[in-house]
Amino acid sequence: MLYYRTYVKDESLPWVTFVHGAGGSSAIWYKQMKAYKKYFNVLLVDLRGHGQSGRGTWEDGDHFSEVSREIIDVLDHLRIEKAHFVGISLGTIVIQTIAQEHPARVASMILGGAITELNWRTRFLIAIANATKYILPYMLLYRLFAWIIMPKKNHLESRHAFVRQAAKMCQKEFINWLSLTKSVNPYLEKLQSSISYIPTLFIMGQEDHLFIKSVKTIAQKAKTATFKVIKGAGHVCNIDEPDLFNQITIEFINRQKRRLAS
Repeated sequence: MLYYRTYVKDESLPWVTFVHGAGGSSAIWYKQMKAYKKYFNVLLVDLRGHGQSGRGTWEDGDHFSEVSREIIDVLDHLRIEKAHFVGISLGTIVIQTIAQEHPARVASMILGGAITELNWRTRFLIAIANATKYILPYMLLYRLFAWIIMPKKNHLESRHAFVRQAAKMCQKEFINWLSLTKSVNPYLEKLQSSISYIPTLFIMGQEDHLFIKSVKTIAQKAKTATFKVIKGAGHVCNIDEPDLFNQITIEFINRQKRRLAS
């Protein structure tokens, strides 16, 4: 089972499950915990091969379905029937997969630095990584990716946070996760068409230059989606502008809570 931590304020309160991105760990939510623990029960998980979770066993054909199932196993273990999910970067793909395959478990989705499509620049970077993954040290590739995705001076803390966590991985695990990006665009398109009825907040940094355009387009088409932009933030907007991120996301969850109660 994945490594997890819980913070239980009151069993009658909603659960919020946090899902980090590739190379990160549950530690990247350190600027959310103080605020969230005031209002909700919180579940933090480390995805396979990240943080304190084991490397697991990768089978041929493993995809986001298997990764997502491991989070559902934690919810089952804790007897959490339903949760609000908050994700960042690649974690948003994992959450969208949970919503597609286990919709009854998802009260709402908050997708920060969401990935809804890989543009040609991102596909080019991934192609380079796949071509050199057995040659170059994975940390060199990861640092390059982090700099390209989060290039500005005000992204420095976010960039360093992810690089620190990625250092706990290994080359083989990096390669396994990189394999999930194959043919991801058709998969993302399928996800978005099947979960449009779940209340969703897309929250993006204004400087998230690789992903914000496609996310805005998707959000405008979805009937149950809300789109928010945080000025002065990049891809990892929960670290760049945590106070605003917390305010917007907590208000969103509370609105869903009131809607369900009415």
